[in-house]
This record gives sequence, C-alpha cells and structure tokens, in this order.
Amino acid sequence: MSKRTRIFIGILLAYVAGVGLLMYRQLEEIDPRYRESAEESLVETAQLLATLIEGVSRDGTLQAEALDPVFQALYARRFKANIYGFEKTRVEMRLAVVDRGGRVVFDSTHRALGADYSQWRDVNLALQGEYGARTTPDVEDDPRTSVMYVAAPIRVANQIIGAVSVGKPVQSFGQFVQAARRKTVLVGTISVVAVLLFVVILSVWLVRPFGVFADYVRYVRAQRSFSLPRLSRRALSAVRAAYDEMRDALAGRNYVADYVQTLTHEVKSPLSAIRGAAELLQEPMPDADRARFLANIARETQRIQELVDRMMELTALESRRGLDATAPVALKPLLHELAASAQPAAEARGLHVVVAEGIADATVEADAFLLQQAVSNLIANAIDFSPPGGTVTLGLARHRRMVDVTVRDHGPGIPDYAEDKVFEKFYSLARPHTRKKSTGLGLPFVKEIAELHEGRVSLRNGSDGGAVATLSLPLR
Repeated sequence: MSKRTRIFIGILLAYVAGVGLLMYRQLEEIDPRYRESAEESLVETAQLLATLIEGVSRDGTLQAEALDPVFQALYARRFKANIYGFEKTRVEMRLAVVDRGGRVVFDSTHRALGADYSQWRDVNLALQGEYGARTTPDVEDDPRTSVMYVAAPIRVANQIIGAVSVGKPVQSFGQFVQAARRKTVLVGTISVVAVLLFVVILSVWLVRPFGVFADYVRYVRAQRSFSLPRLSRRALSAVRAAYDEMRDALAGRNYVADYVQTLTHEVKSPLSAIRGAAELLQEPMPDADRARFLANIARETQRIQELVDRMMELTALESRRGLDATAPVALKPLLHELAASAQPAAEARGLHVVVAEGIADATVEADAFLLQQAVSNLIANAIDFSPPGGTVTLGLARHRRMVDVTVRDHGPGIPDYAEDKVFEKFYSLARPHTRKKSTGLGLPFVKEIAELHEGRVSLRNGSDGGAVATLSLPLR
C-alpha cells in the first residue's frame, strides 16, 4: 500500500470516527429534547385543567362530571393541521381526575374509571403538592405504546382535594423524532462524501512532506552523538522545504498559465507587425519602402528578444526563495557609481543624473549585483520619463531600522488610473519622447529584488511634480 493510500485512509477514518461520534451523540439527544418540549406543554395543560376543576369545586367536593361531554365531542372532532410536513387529524390527549385518595373519578378514555392511581408517581407526588411526571406503556414491554403523563394538584381553600393527570402518547411526537434523525444522518453522510473528495486532494500534497520527515528520522538515527541545536536546525529545514514544495506545487499550474497567457498577449502585437511587413516585402516596391519594412522587422524582433530576456530574468528571480550570499553594501558609493554609469545614456537626451548633496551613508546586507540591477532599473525608468534638459536625482534617507534609496525625475508623473498598476507584469506607460511602451517587466523585477532583501519598493508622484521611486531596505 502506497504512502498516499495510507494517508488517505488514515485521515478518512479519523474523520469518519469523529463524525460518527458526533452523530451518535446528536441522535441520542434528539429524543430527550422532544420529550422535554412535550412535557413542558403537558405541564401547562395540567395546570389549566386543574384550575378549571377548582372553579367548579368550590364547596370542597370534586366536580369532574362536566368534562365527559367535552372530551366526547373533542375526540369526535376531525381537522387537518399540517405541522412541518406531518398531518394531524385528531386529538390524542388523555385526562384522568383522581380524588384525594387516588381513586379515578373521571377518565377521558373510560378505561380506568374507579381504579386506584395512588401508586403512580405523577399522581402520588401531585397529591402531596409536588410536581410529578411519568412515562408508562399501555402494553407492557412495548415502548412504542408509551404515554407521557404530568399531574397537577386540585386545591380548594388551600386543601388538596384531588389531582389531574394529563397524558400524551409518545408516538404522537415520535414521527418528528424520526424525521430529525433521518435529516441528521443525511447531513452526516453528505459531510463525509464532501470531506472524502477533500482528503483525496490533500493526501496527494501530503505525501512529499511525510517523505521529508521520514528522511529526517533516518538522519537522526544516523547521528553518533546527540546535538539538540543541530537536530533542530535540520528539522526546521525539513519543515521549510516541505512547505515550499507544497506551496510551489499548488501555485505552479496557475503561475505557468498566467505567464503563458500574458506572454502570448505581449508577443502577439510584434508578431503581427513582422508578419505584415514580411507579406508586403514579397511585393515589388521602392527601395526606400523596402528598407523601412526591414527596419520594422528588425525593431519588432528586438522587442520580442528584450521581452523574452527580461521575462527569463524575472522568472529566475521569482524562483529564488532567498539570497544565496550577501555582503555589506555601502549605498552612497553605490549611488555615485550607478549615476556615473547612467550618465552616457542620459546625456544622449540632454539629461543629468546626480546624487543629492549632503546625504549620509548607510550600509545594508545585500546581494550587491541584484541591488545594482534594481537601482539601475529605477534610474533607467526615470531617464525615460524625464523631459529634455531635466535632472534625475538619487538620494538616501535613513530611518530607525530602514534606509530609503530614492530616484526622482521631473517628468509628467503617474496618471491616477495607473497608480495601482505600475508594478503589475507587462503593464507599461508610453514614454513621453517616443510614445512607445517598454516590456513592463522592469518594475516587477525591482519588486522581486526588494522582497528578496526583506524590503519594499514604491512609486508615487512628487510633491512638486515628477515621480519618486523609493526602494526601502533594512539597515545592516
């Protein structure tokens, strides 16, 4: 039997056992709850009838003869009452009136007139002024014929002169008990089936983590000496690896589908342009037009190449769960270095890239190459959106535990509709000087680098125009 099957059966049996115990307890509680409700109604009915008899027995002599025609008419009465799907057509309540000695002076069913009821619990307690109730079957050893009785004393001038005993067959509300039990069993069965499907899926993803724990157990057994720190680190690594693998497995399909869909959408436009130009080149045309179409093909091909390259870089970055190696990086010299590297590209458009004066240095623990890539992307983005003759300013701002690397331009800023989208993959705004868009992967690339360094990145409009990109990193 495979691990997956054992896990599946184990979880399912545990759940079925739990649901079975819960259902058993629930089914056992249904009947008592209905009996309690019925008994409460019988108490009120007994008190009502005792009060009526007291009203006609003021001379101290028990008067119950007037009840006989009332109950004869009541039992002959036919009606239809639909009670939650069950139809009731006749009255099943019983009434017995006893004198102070317990002798029956009235019986609505005419079965026990003159009988001695003093031995019955409900009557005995009622004649003593206490609350009494009992359940007795009409046919001995046949619980299906059980009848619930509740008695109430009859008082005249503070003297108990008798008692009334009101009864109701258990079978009259037993149909409601059976219906409630059937519904409870149905709900439990549906629950087990639903969890069965869930466990099938869950057991698939739990196989690998249990394999990791088994590997850890074998590792512990292989150790010659006991070292709690070493074993704890190994255990945490095992748990982390299992969790990462489960997360990647669950998210992998959606991740791939999302990338395929977005890449197809982005590549569709340049491919259409290349195809159109290639079809036109098959026709005779002037050399100038031919050169223009060839230039279009080269430009769109380069666009696809840039898109694929950037996407591969971003995918490789997203697949990393942490930084392999870090080192202290002084940010002020890094900004001066990057400003000098970006200056040739900026001068081609008459721009300047400068580092703000008077900034204090700060050191972070980082991957120097990735950090350079992130800030370089922010600088390149600022250059693209700066007006001719403008300035891109790099700055540092220290806080208690974080340091902000800022890249500021004086371009048109971010439109309101784009503020929440600038870090989405493939989302790009048209550059002011070319009216063309980029691959839309630069800022997502910076965001991934920031998260790997336990930091964050933001892009907002400046208070006096332009846009300000802020890369926040924890201080060393």
